[in-house]
Amino acid sequence: MDDEIIDMRGRFCLALDQIEECREFASLIPEVRSNLVYAKKEARSRDDVLAVDGRITVIQGMPRAAGKPRFGASSHMARLIIELRKVDPSVRAGVDFANTPHLAAWLEDYCRARGWIFSVIDRRGEPDEIKAAEGASMPWKVGEAVRAAGGRAPKIFYETGAVGKEPVSVLVGHDPLEVAGQICTLAKDYHEYRQTQNR
Repeated sequence: MDDEIIDMRGRFCLALDQIEECREFASLIPEVRSNLVYAKKEARSRDDVLAVDGRITVIQGMPRAAGKPRFGASSHMARLIIELRKVDPSVRAGVDFANTPHLAAWLEDYCRARGWIFSVIDRRGEPDEIKAAEGASMPWKVGEAVRAAGGRAPKIFYETGAVGKEPVSVLVGHDPLEVAGQICTLAKDYHEYRQTQNR
């Protein structure tokens, strides 16, 4: 096992521990479940991307990895990171989470306050020929996210739902420890915001 893989596995496991200890993140896990991904420096395919086998689910109100970290365990998020790296090679990690109209509006303000690049993918604009071609949606989606962000890789973006597709949000970063720290802080801040709204 080379040094890069040893380092990747260590960082990934520490990041996953952080997510599993964040109760507030459980409420942001979508129906399709979440995944944390981490790409090798020279990642070319999903087999170069470390992810949770079986995704991250909710058990007794807490986020829990369904399986162990494994290269090639993710399809959707792995392909997303690989596409985004074509625009910004420093992006190596990401996590997907829920999207609702309420959360979407809050996310935009949250990103603005932090100076983070934010964008939205409108799935209704996806051409029929892209929808029909296996694997063609991801390059289109990432292209739309980048276009909506003025040609830059967004820090957070979300896609509106299409027929039969659950809308999800994505947060990306340089490594999984950064991503885990940021998504846990976001989850806690959103939880606190919701609490104040309900008082």
